[in-house]
Amino acid sequence: MSAPETRYASSGECRIAYQVVGHGPIDLVFVPGFISNLEVHWEDPGYTHLLNRLATFTRLILFDKRGTGLSDRVDAHHLPSLETRMDDVRAVMDAVGSGRAALLGASEGAPMSILFAATYPERTRALVLYGGYAHFHTWVAGREALEEFVRNAETSWGRGKSLRHFAPGRLTDPHFQDWWARFERLSVSPTAAVALARMNAQIDVRPVLGSIRIPTRVIHRSDDARVKIAGGRYLAEHIKGAGFVEIPGRDHPVWTGDVDRVVDEIEEFLTGVRPTPVHDRVLSTIMTTRLVMPASAAARLGDTLWGERLHRLRDIANDIVSRLSGRAIPAGAGELGARFDGPARAVRCALALRDAAGPLGLPLAVAVHTGEIEISGEAVTGLALHVAERIAARAAAGEVLVSGVVSDLVAGSGLHFAEHASETIAGLETPLRLLAVITEHHLEPATRRARATPSLDMLSDREREVLILVADGLSNAAIAKRLRLSDHTVKRHVANILLKLDLPTRAAAAVLVGRERGD
Repeated sequence: MSAPETRYASSGECRIAYQVVGHGPIDLVFVPGFISNLEVHWEDPGYTHLLNRLATFTRLILFDKRGTGLSDRVDAHHLPSLETRMDDVRAVMDAVGSGRAALLGASEGAPMSILFAATYPERTRALVLYGGYAHFHTWVAGREALEEFVRNAETSWGRGKSLRHFAPGRLTDPHFQDWWARFERLSVSPTAAVALARMNAQIDVRPVLGSIRIPTRVIHRSDDARVKIAGGRYLAEHIKGAGFVEIPGRDHPVWTGDVDRVVDEIEEFLTGVRPTPVHDRVLSTIMTTRLVMPASAAARLGDTLWGERLHRLRDIANDIVSRLSGRAIPAGAGELGARFDGPARAVRCALALRDAAGPLGLPLAVAVHTGEIEISGEAVTGLALHVAERIAARAAAGEVLVSGVVSDLVAGSGLHFAEHASETIAGLETPLRLLAVITEHHLEPATRRARATPSLDMLSDREREVLILVADGLSNAAIAKRLRLSDHTVKRHVANILLKLDLPTRAAAAVLVGRERGD
């Protein structure tokens, strides 16, 4: 999804940038944390997913606090108080015609939301506090840790070095690191970052908590790297009637980790109904790409030419994906994604895209992986997407990397591979074997490791029939419809197949069928 239109609200002599997304019955004002930039948010897939989910059941109101992002800059030595920023929330609500709204205060946005709810209870419908705190030095950082953060910001702001304080789990993701560096630069200057850190260190809204009479839900990750979970518990204990939800995770930003779990809690709290997932689980081959060092390429080409060539590449990608019977997957800026029923088509699409990007001066790294995904409407989720993104992060410019699952599935297709490396990926029990696609046919294909192949003779005729349909990428529901069986019966057949063949997943079963067919 492209970023929505950015508009401006007047708050005194300052102009506050805001966006509105969705048409739900509840107004929800998202009060951001330390830094923000309305348009850069939409460049990260995780942030985009968070905002799109929230917009399915609310009219989501987003804004940049004064002095940050697209809002008016202020004197870094005379930053606005929480009270002034609270007035900015009211100004944005007035601009969009919102008389009463729920507030989602994330991180440093939580104290500001607390103060607003206490001051304007008639305009606050409900309060959601994620990763929040009431007193900075008690639950975020002591004075020595603050000074270390300030020293680092003074020398390295804009290079993404603050990521370790917020999302250490993403330090091995170079694409996210690049985005975070850009996020830093386009949110505040180094001087303003230091001033904001010092201002946030003065936050103490503990005396206000007892006056909150608004329905409140506190959500906190158990091992939050930025704000101690005790800070969240304190809020829930001292706001009358507040509920507390602890969810697993270490990374602090609300748009990282298990975003859907966070949004599920918010949706249930605001609507009274916990969302029921409506999805189909299928085997699919994911192709994802990333632009290598996009900032350098943009600087070399210039903004106009960069934009034109990126638009051209997207048009080419849409044509290639369509021609090879793929379906596009929503992706962030500088990324392209698609899913395919057949792995060979996905690899050929990857090669075609890489070759098209070269003459445009857009260095492209591409990854292909086969695994299970969940499809809910237009949304596609699942571990396979994360795995493909991690593989793309390992690929160099002009390189197409595939997982060992893909290379096994396309045996006999005329595609050739060379062993590349192994990658340890969260969610997978063993390191994932990676291979590079070789287009020069005189190079010898990499020697594959010998593996014991289970025999299909141990399966019944019906189980063989089900297995073939699993390998063809059909979901349990689709198989049940094809064979006129119940979903429960198909689910039992799949479980028996995996048990008899001693296979861990449907993807492994599909590999086995591919070998038998000689595909």
